Parts: sequence; structure tokens; C-alpha cells
Amino acid sequence: MRKLPLSDTLTIGLMLFALFFGAGNLVFPAMLGQNAGNQFIQANLGFLSTGVGLPLLGIMALGFSGSRDMLALTNRVHPWFAFAYTTLLYLTIGPLFALPRTGSVSYEIGVKPFIGAAEGPMELAVFTVLFFGITLLFSINPTRMVDIVGKLLTPLLLASIALLAAASFAVPLGEPQKPAAAYASQPFFIGFQEGYLTMDALAAFVFGIIVINAIRARGVRELRSMMFVSFQAALIAAAILTVIYTSLTYIGATSVAAFGFLSNGGEVLNLTASHYFGTFGGLVLGIIVLLACLTTSIGLTTSCSSYFHELMPGISYRSFCIALSIVSALIANIGLNQLIQFSVPVLSILYPMAIVLMFLTFLHKWFQGKRTVYGMSLLLTFLVSLVDGLAGTPLSIVPLYDWMSRYLPLYHIGLGWLVPAIVGAFIGLVLPEGASGAARGEQEKDR
Repeated sequence: MRKLPLSDTLTIGLMLFALFFGAGNLVFPAMLGQNAGNQFIQANLGFLSTGVGLPLLGIMALGFSGSRDMLALTNRVHPWFAFAYTTLLYLTIGPLFALPRTGSVSYEIGVKPFIGAAEGPMELAVFTVLFFGITLLFSINPTRMVDIVGKLLTPLLLASIALLAAASFAVPLGEPQKPAAAYASQPFFIGFQEGYLTMDALAAFVFGIIVINAIRARGVRELRSMMFVSFQAALIAAAILTVIYTSLTYIGATSVAAFGFLSNGGEVLNLTASHYFGTFGGLVLGIIVLLACLTTSIGLTTSCSSYFHELMPGISYRSFCIALSIVSALIANIGLNQLIQFSVPVLSILYPMAIVLMFLTFLHKWFQGKRTVYGMSLLLTFLVSLVDGLAGTPLSIVPLYDWMSRYLPLYHIGLGWLVPAIVGAFIGLVLPEGASGAARGEQEKDR
């Protein structure tokens, strides 16, 4: 088994961390800590399970599958599923949620605290036009400047978080308060679901390709060796993310005593920076976060535009960059809080399916890649997560929700999809594969 030098593995691990860690990831652990209060340790463990553990698992699953991209992996289920799920995934980490979030977080942390009473819809609109205009400029004309800025900003962002964390541990803002109602009874599982908001498990299927290609470029070809190196790199990224998320959760938990309950994590971080380091601290944090969001926005725009251009080669890459930037700017104007609120139902539907897909990928050889196993397991997962995701929205399916909440195991802790996914897999095992599936299986064996 060929091994890479430690320096190469470290480089890939740091690259993976930079890919995962958008500035939007700053706001969720801080808000989690505020709501979890003195239950922040359990809530943080739940958050780490889905915010760190699942992305690591996604990277490993993609490497284990040997697939060239997300479309190839999901094609194991069915071509139509591959198109629909992959496209929805790119829309979610792109123009519908993650891309607009980069603009919203930039405004919340980098601009809003410094314009005071002047803050309003017009200021947000002007900012988002400028923000996504710059994104468009760099996305259409890629240059080494983005890489240089990114490499400079990541250490600065980490250094600013380290200073905040060190100050908060040395001189705490206050004692953690009583948790919000939901966190009082089920802090771990609420944190587990909050980890969905990072969207990193979905992004792992996209970023995993970059990691695998980076390993191949260094001469590693054997599957076992690639898995070993990708696991090491993923562990490096996961360790850094774990330290950051835990520190931010602690800051959020102790901040309630000093600032009270705030509307989002951006306010928590800005007030904390200003508390410890004055106006200058808040200004430096705001600038770094703003620029970090910009590099994330450019990366997402280029990735999504490339995917959609591949799907529809008749439309230029440049046209997709323009369309994505315009749509993202418009959606960003609904505000960070509303954007997070609207993303929750979609992520509640997509995440369980992503988790099931990861585990089925590892078990692919055990059930000989039968499409019926993939199909039935993901179908039942989708039905349960759909009902769960729509709960509390105008589209809520109340009778089904009531029935599932009463009779479906683990539903009350957000894992109601787990048993149906397992049952669906066993149903798929006994169902006939069909001629097309059998032919596909033979082709996979030949490869």
C-alpha cells in the first residue's frame, strides 16, 4: 500500500477544511450554544455528529465507491434519481440556500453592526448587489488572486476565532443559562438536527471528488491506499472543525448572561468580539468574515455553474455564473434568519437520504449493488423525511405526521426515517432486480 508523505497528507487535509469551512458555519454553533445553555456539551456532541462526522463519512463513501462524481454515484439508484437528487443538491448548496447565505452572513457580521440606525432593506440590497457582483467578476474570470486571498484569509479567520475562544475561556462572558425548552429534554438530538444547517454532508459529495483527484495527482491509484489517505485528510479537517465548533458553542452558551438571547449567531460573534477587543475587534472580525464569505461564494458559484453547464452544454458557463449571481442576490435579501428558516424543511428531507446513501455505498458489495435495495431504502427514507420536513409549514401532511409521531420508532428524536430505511433495504434484497439492473451489475463486475 503506497503512502503519501505527511506534508502532502496535511496539505490535502487543510485544503479539505478550507473547502468545508465557509463563514456561514460560524453562526450556527454560536446560536446552538445560546439555545442549549447549560446543556451545550450534549448539544455540541449532536451537532458534531452531523456537522463533522457525516462530512467525514461522505468523503470516505465517495472514495470507497470509486465513482468519478456525484452523478455516477447516485446513478446506482436510477438515472432519474441521479439527475433529480444531484441537481437538487447543487441547488441547495448553491443559489437556493448556501450561496445567498454567504451574502447574508457577510452583511450581518461585516456591515450591519457598523451602520447602526441606517440599517434597512435598501442597505442590504445595495450590499448584496456589490457582493454578488464581485463574486460574478471573479467567477467569470478565474485568477490566482482568489487562491491567494483564500490562503491568506483562512489563517486570519482561524486566528481571530482562536483569540475569541481564548478570551472567552480565560474571562467567560458569564455562566451558561437554562436551555430553551427543546434542548432541556433532548439536547443531543436537537443538536444532531441543527448540524444539518451546515450543509457540509451534502457538500462532501462534491468536495470528495476534489480530494480524490488531489490524491490521484500525487500518484496514488490503489483503492485501499486512496481510502487510507482520504481518511487521514478527512481526520485532519474534522479535528480542526471539532475544535472550532466546540469553542463557538461555548461562546454562545456563555454569551446569554452578557447579551441576552440574540436573533442569530452573527450578532453573538460580533458582540463578543466587540466586548473583548472593542470596536477594532469587531471591525477586524467583520472584514475577515466578509472576505471569507466572498471566497466561499466564488467557489460555490464556479462549482455549480460547471455542473449546470455540463448538464446543459448549450448554455455557456458564463451565462450560468450570471444567472446564479442574480438569483443569489435576490434571495439573500430575505435576510439571514428567514433564509435559515426556509432551508430547514429542505435539509430535513435531503439529509436523511444523504446519510442512507452513504451507508448503502459502504454496503454496496454486500448486497451486490442491487438497485432495488437502493431504491426501496431511499424511497421509504424520502417518504418519512418528506412528512417530517413539511411539518410546521403550510404544506404539512398532518394525518401522516400524527400517525408517524405516535407509532414510528425514534420519530420523536428526528430519526424516524432510520427503521423504514432498514426495512426498505431488506425488501429490496428479496425483490427481483430486473433485466436492466442485472445487466448493469454485470457491467460493474467487468469494470
